[in-house]
Amino acid sequence: MSTTPPPTDGARQPAYQVIKEHVLARIQSGQWKEGDAIPSEEALAREFGVSRMTVNRAIRELSDEQLVVRVQGSGTFVAQQKYQSTLVEIRNIADEVAARGHVHRSELQLLERCKASEALARQFGLSPRAMLFHSVVVHYENERPIQVEDRYVNPQVAPDYLAQDFRSQTPNAYLMRVAPLQGVRFAIEACLPPKEIGDLLRMETHEPCLVLRRQTLSKGQVASVAAMWHPASRYQFTGSF
Repeated sequence: MSTTPPPTDGARQPAYQVIKEHVLARIQSGQWKEGDAIPSEEALAREFGVSRMTVNRAIRELSDEQLVVRVQGSGTFVAQQKYQSTLVEIRNIADEVAARGHVHRSELQLLERCKASEALARQFGLSPRAMLFHSVVVHYENERPIQVEDRYVNPQVAPDYLAQDFRSQTPNAYLMRVAPLQGVRFAIEACLPPKEIGDLLRMETHEPCLVLRRQTLSKGQVASVAAMWHPASRYQFTGSF
């Protein structure tokens, strides 16, 4: 008989997600430390009363997210944590501006609850038309707009997102506090912005943007999907290794 308590959000969660969060919770709490072997798929299947195929999906996703390491013939082990070793540092734009000795402020353009499009649902791993939170914020440096942040957030990871004042704190600062970063996927491209983005950034017609598209992971799930638009003439990406 399983001694594992049922998840608080009940049957709405798929069984593999329940197992994934069970393993993740023990890693994050320190109960299972780096290098520790976790229970076998067979043992987890018995504990949760599910098929090994269901357990395999949970462990496979944790392995893809570099939270566990699967060793053929030996078992599955807690991976060495590498969450900070991303190619683009996850920085709060307000801190970035302050580091240059300049003044940051932001204007909230949109804060809403919406239904996920098919494309967004795939990025979040959710059902089509699942509910998401959506915000659009313009960030200024010395009163010049330098970024339009268009962000979608998973309500399961940050349920109080809509109640925040994003004039006094950035979405990034809030999410880093309530949804500890586990990983990030990103791409950077240069392209012409839609008219509404260009207008918010006070850009000339045909002036290109640098766009950072970023997906962050937390609590075993996709936490947010964001597009950050920057005028190419006023912004550059930097980094170090």
